[in-house]
Parts: sequence; structure tokens; C-alpha cells
Amino acid sequence: MRNLILASLLAAASAAHATPVDAAKSSVKFVYSQMNVPVEGQFKKFTADVTFDPAKPETGKVSIAIDLSGADAGSGDANQALQLKDWFDTAHYPKTSYATTQLKALGGGRFQAVGQLSLKGRNGALTVPFTARADGNGQWLEGSFPLSRLAWKVGEGDWADTGTVADAVQVKFKLFVPK
Repeated sequence: MRNLILASLLAAASAAHATPVDAAKSSVKFVYSQMNVPVEGQFKKFTADVTFDPAKPETGKVSIAIDLSGADAGSGDANQALQLKDWFDTAHYPKTSYATTQLKALGGGRFQAVGQLSLKGRNGALTVPFTARADGNGQWLEGSFPLSRLAWKVGEGDWADTGTVADAVQVKFKLFVPK
């Protein structure tokens, strides 16, 4: 009996263990509008750890850390500008992070993550909708959400004018969590 209890506890502990996402298969992208033209970029350097069971989402956790120096906005000039104080200010804030405080099912394979975003020295609540889809070797978590760049002081000074770069940024993610 003791061995059965121990085996059950070990199985539960391993089920609750966070799994790093497969960064080679995963992506975190952003779409913004510059002079009314949509531009897609991506964050090339990030790590994420996921504990997620679609049958019991409330027991899960997700954390992601993005190295902002790996932001690719489509051109060398734009990439360099993103590092500057008016944008990400990577000299002072090299990373952004998000950690869930709650995961819940919405039905039909849809879920909602509630958590804290830390970006450019600011912290705030962020709710992120996503879907979960099983794959033979793991699962995909995919979603998107809008973010106000001005609320997070991304694009200050002359760049606060939304006539050139719109305030709304759509963040899209596709994370592969291996078994």
C-alpha cells in the first residue's frame, strides 16, 4: 500500500512539473500598423515553461520571458530603434515577462490565462485567450491579444504620435509543449 501511495504522489508531482516549450517550433510575433500599413515582427529569443492539462486547466501555470534584444521588426533600422530608450529601452529593461495567476476553460478547446505582464519597468494584469490542441508528441497553445504600446510606454517622445505608428499592437503566439 505504501508503494502505491508513493507511486501516486510521484506521478502527481511529475504531472505538475513545468515543461519548457520547444522554441524551434514555437513563435511569438507582433503586428503593428506603421503609416496605416500592417507590419509583422517577431521575438526571436524567448523561453517559456508550461504546466497545462486541458482537462484540469486550473492546476496549470505558464511563464514566458522574452529577450527584447531579439525583436525583429523587419529591418535593421527598425530593430536598432526598438532597443533605444523611446521604445523597449533594452539597456535598462532587457526582458519582458508574463506569468499566469489563473487558467480556466471557456469551452470548445478555448481557454483563458490571467496573469501579470512586466514590460519596460511596469507591471499589470493581462488576460490572454488561447486554444489548446493535442499533437502526437505534445500540445500546441495558440492565441493572440491586443496590447496598447502607449499604456506600456513603448514608443515615447516623438513616437507617441499614433499618426505614424498606431497604438494597438496585436501579439500572436504559437507554443509547442512537448510530452
